[in-house]
Amino acid sequence: MNANAIAVAMEATWPPAATRRLGPWLLRDGKSGGKRVSAATLEGAFDPGAIAQAETAMHAAGTPPLFQLRPGQDALDAALAERGYAMLDPVTVYFAALVDWRHDAPPPMTTFPHWPPLGIATDLWASGGIGLARLAVMHRVRGPKCAILARTADRAAGVAFVAVHDQVAILHALEVAPSLRRRGSAGHILRAAAIWAREQGATELALAVTTGNAAAIALYASFGMRVVGHYHYRQL
Repeated sequence: MNANAIAVAMEATWPPAATRRLGPWLLRDGKSGGKRVSAATLEGAFDPGAIAQAETAMHAAGTPPLFQLRPGQDALDAALAERGYAMLDPVTVYFAALVDWRHDAPPPMTTFPHWPPLGIATDLWASGGIGLARLAVMHRVRGPKCAILARTADRAAGVAFVAVHDQVAILHALEVAPSLRRRGSAGHILRAAAIWAREQGATELALAVTTGNAAAIALYASFGMRVVGHYHYRQL
């Protein structure tokens, strides 16, 4: 799988409110929708002198300077560290080719793909810190998208957002209620996401997870998902 295609799909399925180019940088206006939609990324040749340019622009926009670092950007990473930027949230990106997906469908009545999200879905997201600003990110997505609500023990247990761009489905914002974890809801959501994505014509399913989330990583590995990339952030 082309890691760049997944990166493009991630941007399209979790989009900032606006972007603009400034020298070698792509600057994002996330409208408080989280780091992924707010971080600056280096899209051209690295020039240490250009860091101040990006910092000034982000300060002018009223946001603290935040950068996303991708593989191969070691020089920028080192320069930011020297300027006092701390590393945040190392992330691992996983993917599965849906043609190779051999897992059973989730049990009946355990998952419900739908759009727009039901109130119980937004309540579950809110309880996990995924509030109105991130819901706005979901609503900005163009193209096929859905919320997948999971139920267990006759209760709403979990929710995730899935969207497709150019045959790549990306799963975002997976949240399971703490009191109902380890009962299979996350796996049911993943199975439902793969089925829904296939129905939309997707050929790959991908997601990003914080590298320290051992439980989630074990789940994705158990479904045969493979590592396709990494990134992290730096912020003063």
